[in-house]
Amino acid sequence: DRRVWSVRDPDGREVVLTWVGWSHILRRHPYIGATPQIIVAAVARPDKRVFRHGAGEEWFYRRGAGPSSWIKVVVHYEHGRGLIVTAFPRRSFP
Repeated sequence: DRRVWSVRDPDGREVVLTWVGWSHILRRHPYIGATPQIIVAAVARPDKRVFRHGAGEEWFYRRGAGPSSWIKVVVHYEHGRGLIVTAFPRRSFP
């Protein structure tokens, strides 16, 4: 898995989106209407953030970045580094 896009989250941790991750997003959510740059920007500067520390996972939300009201980006963290595993549009903030 090569790093393709890399960004720092609001806590300063490196988060990457790989070709495999981007392919997964496009395959599972072809209607996302966002570029990889928008996806990583949602992690760097989220409008909302949901912590799931027990699961090693955090959810980052960006408003108005695609065809729906929100984009949700799911990041798994391990050893202080994050990997974007999926992203998809949301009509509303949960």
